[in-house]
Amino acid sequence: MFIFGDSLVEVGNNNYLSSIAKSNYFPYGIDFNRGPTGRFCNGKTFVDILAELLGLPYPPAFADPNTAGARLLGGVNYASAAAGILDETGQHYQQVANFETTVYQLRTTVGMGGGNLSDFLGKSMAVLVFGSNDYINNYLMPAIYSSSFNYSPPQFANLLLNNYARQLVALYGLGLRKFLLAGIGPLGCIPNQRASGQSPPDRCVDYVNQMLGTFNEGLHSLVDQLNRQPGAMYAFGNTYAAVGDILNNPATYGNV
Repeated sequence: MFIFGDSLVEVGNNNYLSSIAKSNYFPYGIDFNRGPTGRFCNGKTFVDILAELLGLPYPPAFADPNTAGARLLGGVNYASAAAGILDETGQHYQQVANFETTVYQLRTTVGMGGGNLSDFLGKSMAVLVFGSNDYINNYLMPAIYSSSFNYSPPQFANLLLNNYARQLVALYGLGLRKFLLAGIGPLGCIPNQRASGQSPPDRCVDYVNQMLGTFNEGLHSLVDQLNRQPGAMYAFGNTYAAVGDILNNPATYGNV
């Protein structure tokens, strides 16, 4: 399993980068048996849980010097906090380049020939979690970025989707065939948006969530288009609905 994304699925790549976005200290990891690892949460990420369900090891961070040799066969995590679809948000395309490095390592140091490598990559799952930072750390920060002046919400969603499509086609070209693309959750309900004063204290910021609906609908349509590629299997993960159900029915989830 190969993981691409932002802080929602990072496992420690930023520990090895010159970045202020790090989480290798408490209270991060307080409920994780390995302690603070660079995961931006108290315990497991959803891809950790997915790996467990599939009977796979947790894919290690690409930047970890120990991620080499036979360890690559269990997959690799390229996710980096603050990454976005747009390079001005946070260079996602570097993750594609890093995956290309892994493909080269599989061919040269692990000794996978052409047919074996193609079969391995074709059976592997790629999980991509992007888009949140392009909104909360770009479009919704007009004092720093001009994107909200240059693009209407539908135009910005289209810009993101066009860039995302090119990156996905690049990964397909490198041999991956099975993709899970996570949509964006209800960012209008996260603390920094609710604290913005753009909605009552007990309410989510509706216009932000409406923007995300446009992006998520477009991503779902993009999945249908990409599935026309030979041998491709793309799936859309409805993060918005999943998180929305937790917010609307907390008792079902232990009153979180």
